[in-house]
Amino acid sequence: MHAHDEPACQLRRDFLLAGGKLVMLAAASAVVAPVWAQRAGHAPLAVARLSALKLGEPSYFEYPQAGDLNMLVKLGVAAGGGIGPQVDVVAFSTRCTHLGAKLQDALQAGMQVLGPCPRHLTTFDLSRHGVVITGHATASLPQVVLELDGDEIRAVGMQGLVYPDRSRHV
Repeated sequence: MHAHDEPACQLRRDFLLAGGKLVMLAAASAVVAPVWAQRAGHAPLAVARLSALKLGEPSYFEYPQAGDLNMLVKLGVAAGGGIGPQVDVVAFSTRCTHLGAKLQDALQAGMQVLGPCPRHLTTFDLSRHGVVITGHATASLPQVVLELDGDEIRAVGMQGLVYPDRSRHV
């Protein structure tokens, strides 16, 4: 072996390390990239005043289109994607991601969950980006991206796919 030749295992290790770094960079960019994508195509909409919110009492608004009903709620515990001084104000679509059942009357505020769904009992954790706790759904609830400007809460985008209201397309 010459002085400038490296053993094959050294080359393989360098290749694997470089590949690992690329995977980590791709994963980091995937975490950042959706934030930009969430805002594309949705005009900001004022949905509530922070000072008017009451703990566990939902308010409803349509976004990003008329008919797409969402629920805004102050949970009382820090939440993923939350805004406000306690990071506890969040908003989600009120359609189950399994078959699109309406969930607007299924808030269990004391437990920070939405559900169970009237069709197949799916329940979603609102403090953790709307992830499925139990039931048939396999996708989290679409979360409304919120911004706070003084006392005004604005919807500025959606994170996740909104279940379509089929009655608008028939």
